[in-house]
Amino acid sequence: MTSKQRMRLALATATAGALGLALAPASPASAKAPAAECPRVLACDWVPAAYQQTGDPADKESYGNYDLSDRPDTNRVKYIVLHDTEETYATTLKIFQDPARAASAHYVVRSADGHVTQMVKTKDVAWQAGNWYLNSDSIGIEQEGYATAGATWFTPAMYRSTAALVRYLAAKYDIPLDRRHILGHDNVPPTTAGGTPAMHWDPGPYWDWDHFMSLLGRPAEPTGRPGSQLVTVAPEFRRNLQAFRDCEKNTDLPAQPSSAVPLYTQPSTAAPLFADPGLHPPGQAGTNCAGDWGSKISADQQAVVAERRPGWTGIWWYGQVAWFQTPAHTRTAVATAGYVVRPKPGLTDVPVYGTAYPSATDYPSDFTAPRVSVPLGYTIKAGQSYPGGDPTPTGYYYAPTIDSSYPYDHTYFPGSTRFLTVQIGHRIAFVKASDVEVVRVR
Repeated sequence: MTSKQRMRLALATATAGALGLALAPASPASAKAPAAECPRVLACDWVPAAYQQTGDPADKESYGNYDLSDRPDTNRVKYIVLHDTEETYATTLKIFQDPARAASAHYVVRSADGHVTQMVKTKDVAWQAGNWYLNSDSIGIEQEGYATAGATWFTPAMYRSTAALVRYLAAKYDIPLDRRHILGHDNVPPTTAGGTPAMHWDPGPYWDWDHFMSLLGRPAEPTGRPGSQLVTVAPEFRRNLQAFRDCEKNTDLPAQPSSAVPLYTQPSTAAPLFADPGLHPPGQAGTNCAGDWGSKISADQQAVVAERRPGWTGIWWYGQVAWFQTPAHTRTAVATAGYVVRPKPGLTDVPVYGTAYPSATDYPSDFTAPRVSVPLGYTIKAGQSYPGGDPTPTGYYYAPTIDSSYPYDHTYFPGSTRFLTVQIGHRIAFVKASDVEVVRVR
């Protein structure tokens, strides 16, 4: 580190310390090559992702493929995001080593034998979720495979290795082992309403969530009274045969085991599929495209019952009622005890957010790049309830360049507004605690 760099770091540290802010290291140059952060049962190796500039050296914002941080001292790790690579294991490693690709994950899991490679330290922020807030507070795990061919690639060895890794990370960072914290990439919300169509949908409908959650020691089991307002979706993967369509390739996929259960606008298979209002204009039906997650609910996701009909259950979903089949003498869903959020008395519409950033007044007056949460296109209306109520970290990690040339660079700004996580639809979201009440149901 040059004397100029040391001076910049000292200035940044002093400024951040005076404001009660957390500052990450300015440079990895002196960092010793780490051992992989893994449970002993896994023989993980370490292959570092690229952290270097991609253009003019004077342009400090042109770099890849992750950001330095010092989590959890800067900001908490509260989520784990599971992906599939849509590439081979070897190609994925090459992509994350190429700074021009501007992408990374903390870990990559090989399909054939479940071998785990770590590429980004868990204290640092990988560029993996497509939502900077979730990036800042999550660990990303890429699994070798292709979403529309999941059954071919998602091997027993992969399930076991990923589960062992998730258990280890969840214990290390105190992450709840539920589907609002152990996420698929398809469960990550956009940061703005306009960003919804660009969000990813991996690992897709053929990832066996029920089996995976069982490996974590959290299988879908009845915990509530019969007729509970809260249910956990729990189809038997092998018998839940679904025929979706690969709309990106214009190909019908064969009927095969799936974690996904179709959602309809009415309690009838002749009714239109439910349409995520963030993906489809008003009046347009949802589709059976594998990537159209508004028209599906996945195994081990929870929902609040709005209405019941013989053989059908209606749930609150993206501000409306969506229906899925629950035939008698089957176990498509189980009664669950847990917490739900609903608008406080007197509120008719509660905004939903894709981030939990500070308010504008939480930032220093001389900070020129504050980021605040903006509402998504969904609201929680009076009379509706959604699973959740778990506090989520409120803050913004500012890291626009490869060094700390600006006093606030690589700084975490905590927020004073308290946000809670909710399962608004297939993707999680956040609400302000001041807007809702959290109620336990049995």
